Amino acid sequence: MALLGRLGALLQRAVETEEPRLDLPAAFTDHWKGITHYYLEATDENKPAKETDIPWRLKQMLDILVYEEKQQQPSGETGPCLEYLLQHKILETLSTLGKAEYPPGMRSHVLLFFSRLLGQMQCPLLHYLNVYRPVQKLLHHGSDALGSEPEKEMVQFVAVLCTKIRQEPALLPYVLEGKSVASGQTVDQAFQSLEAAAEPVLDPLRSLPTPVEQDRGLCPDEASRGEPLTEPAASASNLVTALIRLCKSKKRKVALKAQENLLLLTGIDDPTAARALARDGVLCLLVADHLCTLYDTVPATVNPADVATLPPVCWRLQGSSLEENAFPGQPSLEAFFGWLDLCDCLVKEAHPVVAGAISETVAQRFLLGKLQPQLLQISERGILFSTAVLTGLAGQIHAPALLRKLVGFVLGTKGESAVPEDPEQQQQHLLYRHLVEHCNHLSDEISIATLRLFEKLLCLPDQRVVQNLVLCHLEERSYILRSPFGQEEPVAREEEQPCEDGLELEEDPYFGDGFPGTSFQVSTKPVTPARKLHGQPEGNVGAKQIVSSFLCLVPSEAKTSVYLEEAGYDTYVHDASALFKECCAKASHWDWPQASRPLESCMGSTCFHEGPFLKVLFDRLMHILDQPYAVNLQVTSVLSRLALIPHPHLHEYLLDPYLPLGPGCRTLFSVLIRVIGDLMQRAHRIPNFATNLLLVRRWLMGLVPKGQQEISHQTLLEGVVVLEEFCKELAAIVFVKSMPEVPA
Repeated sequence: MALLGRLGALLQRAVETEEPRLDLPAAFTDHWKGITHYYLEATDENKPAKETDIPWRLKQMLDILVYEEKQQQPSGETGPCLEYLLQHKILETLSTLGKAEYPPGMRSHVLLFFSRLLGQMQCPLLHYLNVYRPVQKLLHHGSDALGSEPEKEMVQFVAVLCTKIRQEPALLPYVLEGKSVASGQTVDQAFQSLEAAAEPVLDPLRSLPTPVEQDRGLCPDEASRGEPLTEPAASASNLVTALIRLCKSKKRKVALKAQENLLLLTGIDDPTAARALARDGVLCLLVADHLCTLYDTVPATVNPADVATLPPVCWRLQGSSLEENAFPGQPSLEAFFGWLDLCDCLVKEAHPVVAGAISETVAQRFLLGKLQPQLLQISERGILFSTAVLTGLAGQIHAPALLRKLVGFVLGTKGESAVPEDPEQQQQHLLYRHLVEHCNHLSDEISIATLRLFEKLLCLPDQRVVQNLVLCHLEERSYILRSPFGQEEPVAREEEQPCEDGLELEEDPYFGDGFPGTSFQVSTKPVTPARKLHGQPEGNVGAKQIVSSFLCLVPSEAKTSVYLEEAGYDTYVHDASALFKECCAKASHWDWPQASRPLESCMGSTCFHEGPFLKVLFDRLMHILDQPYAVNLQVTSVLSRLALIPHPHLHEYLLDPYLPLGPGCRTLFSVLIRVIGDLMQRAHRIPNFATNLLLVRRWLMGLVPKGQQEISHQTLLEGVVVLEEFCKELAAIVFVKSMPEVPA
């Protein structure tokens, strides 16, 4: 009896703990009827949706759908509740209620229901018209005057769509346009093929009435529960438009999530999807036009110097830590460069087809449409601002496709010596000529800003920059003096000894008869290299000769570094080594020769033209004693950057003092000799030259405060200091480039 009693208790407990069997279809329809009845019975139109039972009923409907799908998973069948949802176009009705915003706040709850439904359901839903069409309506409603309230729910909804499309990229072309890009299928055919893929899941109950239909006398034919899409999308750009709009949100978290999903969408690695996204065109236009809009909102009062000193802006961190001492207009300027950084990331991570389309549109709409007219204007402030912005673009753009457009915009698509026939390319050629002329502008500020731009361009990993600026003029080596037989005139280098071995540089061919009108003697003080050239044979003194030639250029009486324990050039070796390795790393991907082109293969009759860029640099260097200190620093900085480039023709043209020059040709070394000659003729007429020169150097180094009284010939004295340091820097570059452990 005791045993029977225990068994009875166990059975009773099992009955009590067994989950009650719910009539899911009935519960689902009851919740939907409760929502519809609210609109028939409600009297207070101002009552917010969150104070009604609508959010709770929507949550119950979603839970029922998810639970039903889990229960049906082993058999792969579609449950009657989902059938009812599709057949009775519940999503269509909800999207209409969301558009009406009745009761107030209804759109937020509808968006939340759609997001959870698409995110939590495992079976494919976006293939069907009765899901796809209300989704498109919701996206389209988002273009209405949304308040700040639904933005959070809207970005969550869009994020779910992007995730679904990324999981199934074949869906994107049909969402964006009316037919398949690859196969030319109509939307009807395309969605039939997509529906076929879902056949194992959806077929079992397709011909059977659901319990709900049995109760209400419905037949499957009375309502289409999931027919394929048979009409083109009403708006091909709803998803993209919604994303871009949310990217502009004032709420930083909303904008950041939208930008992340924009990257997710454009980064789909599917050719058909990429072609659809690029062919739609709306994405490219919206991205480029917003960049133009942000550029227009930057106040005209922004100081160009603030643009030049603005740190790089990251789109993920933009506006997160704005300093209290920000300059006027900094938030709008950061917003512009933040969107530019997002464009750069889009192009870098997107499919090549999409990247090319975005780059082309940005080049047309912003570079040519907005920036070029400002670069060609005559207003000094306008030129300074636009040049500073262009320099910022060169420093912040890293995506190869967008970088190619930028370089083509500045330099043109052809070499600078060739005038293109296409009107658009002629306009770009005109821009390049203007920029080169700005390097020698009457305004020193414009000259400095433009020289800084070209220095930034030379740092870019694009071979066309160096090719179009200088190398296209050095290919035939026409600067070398040829013998009647077309050979290079020999220069006896082995017989000459370097400066440290006691060579009197008055015997050097460049110093032949000395410089009349001066009592200066060229320095013959022994020069010791900072380090022994590793791997150099004892008999090979070519690199030492060249180093000594640059170090001995400035006369002893014009040198001041010896008095400040800075006599050597080793202070420049470390920086030159790092920069040269960086240049070599970039050039390793370019098809550059390891040695100079043989003269026999060059056109000996070609007349040498150094090109407008080198010409303006050499002309500026010729006036180093008569132009401001800041200009001299920028000119020598650009020339040093060129000297670091590991191309044999450019190396010999800029850094070989013993190069036999053809008639009328000049090199960097020959220009420096002329400058030294000018200095030696003028310096003896300046009272207390050596004393004042040392004082100016100490001023420039900040060792002594600058006095109230101006020193006579201060510009010349500052130029002499820059000249001495520039020669030391060139010597360091020669030394570094001769080291075998640095790859050439």
